[in-house]
Amino acid sequence: MNALTRFAQSRTAWLILFLSALGLEACALFFQYVMLLDPCVMCIYQRVALMGILAAGLIGVIGHSNRFARFIAVLAWGASAGWGLKVAVDLIDMQTNPSPFSTCSFLPEFPSWMPLHEWLPSVFMPTGMCSDIPWEMFGVTMGQWMILAFSVYLLALLVFIIPALAKTAK
Repeated sequence: MNALTRFAQSRTAWLILFLSALGLEACALFFQYVMLLDPCVMCIYQRVALMGILAAGLIGVIGHSNRFARFIAVLAWGASAGWGLKVAVDLIDMQTNPSPFSTCSFLPEFPSWMPLHEWLPSVFMPTGMCSDIPWEMFGVTMGQWMILAFSVYLLALLVFIIPALAKTAK
């Protein structure tokens, strides 16, 4: 357990979290700008959730030796991964059970104090429809891959939460 605690409190562990989220964000932009797949509003929300995980990783990289910083990073990690999983599940539900009463909006509903779609429309403005399934790999849709990704983030959090919040390992 001591080795797990040392790893969970290391800069390397937090850097892995940061780089994995950065890689998924890069994939999203690759799909949008190279493969020309239009993101829907739920895809944009998943990007925001990944940005939260990315921020958690950055907080952990910078403050890996500070218990309070790790606590804030763990909170951001859990909230972002949980919300991302919920959004991904909702997207798959819309795609597999289409209904005129269960649709997504055309514009994201960000808080008025943080209109990301206005600040950076090239990343946060949806241009696609939630009911579309524009891409699959091995018969698994992008939304289903994101369910897997957010589930892995939550499982990793369950493994690391106690060691990460423990008193600093010697």
